[in-house]
Amino acid sequence: MSGERTETLQVSEEDAGTRMDAFLAQRLEISRGQAALLCTEGNVTIDGKALGKSRKAPAGATIEVFIPLRPDPLEIRVELVEDLKIIADDDDYVVIDKPVGVAAHPSPGWVGPTVVGALMAAGYRISTSGASERQGIVHRLDVGTSGLMVVAKTERAYTALKRAFKERTPKKIYHAVVQGLPDPLEGTINAPLGRHPGHDWKFAVVEDGRDSVTHYKVIEAFGRASLVEVNLETGRTHQIRVHFSALRHPCAGDQTYGADPKLAAALGLTRQWLHAQRLGFFHPVSGEWVEYTSEYPLDLNNALEMLRDGSF
Repeated sequence: MSGERTETLQVSEEDAGTRMDAFLAQRLEISRGQAALLCTEGNVTIDGKALGKSRKAPAGATIEVFIPLRPDPLEIRVELVEDLKIIADDDDYVVIDKPVGVAAHPSPGWVGPTVVGALMAAGYRISTSGASERQGIVHRLDVGTSGLMVVAKTERAYTALKRAFKERTPKKIYHAVVQGLPDPLEGTINAPLGRHPGHDWKFAVVEDGRDSVTHYKVIEAFGRASLVEVNLETGRTHQIRVHFSALRHPCAGDQTYGADPKLAAALGLTRQWLHAQRLGFFHPVSGEWVEYTSEYPLDLNNALEMLRDGSF
């Protein structure tokens, strides 16, 4: 539990103009999500007036932050996840097939199961490197995306794999069903991504965003939708979903990024049709190239079969 208290923060010239959630995250050493929650709850004030999370910090201002007593939102809930499959159990890492509805690690606002908690509950030893709530996590999948993840079991594996993903040497292949037929049938989407200017919880193609590169090719075309193979050169949050939405070919079922709800309902989709189907990387100790594959889960496979036989 974190203790209830009030913090008084002075805004320096250097910090002036910084978004309030970013300013609080840095000064209080908390996550940006936790900082945003404090603002949303009205706990961040100047002269008694509440400040929103996107408010710019004014130079010289004195900011009062009331921090209520609450459970640690980043505490790891150790609980088994029956649908989480172990694909490979190496001395230095474990490769899992993550089901939909499971987050990689705890985060503010998420109360469901996590990969970290599920592995701990199953008795796996995980690297303690990195932030305490992200033990062993070297890359992530969205809660609504299924498929392959590698988690480090040893410190040497964590260091090597974290570096590998930063240097973009692993091969990350996804399969997605997108609406319509992309033109050309094979190509590269090179468009910078950042926070959506109107929605903090979404991402978008923005001029000053981080470089983001997605390679794709159409595997099967069904008229109203197409099965595509995607090779990620970078690994930004929601990258595939945002890039294909920007092309006006959103992932089927992905109503956050503009998918047709009628098509989603017809295919029985309650999430985006997106699956991390293949993962390859150099073994963190031996240096040998290893590669793993994952089959489509039932909901995605059923939707795909409906497209193939036109039964929707």
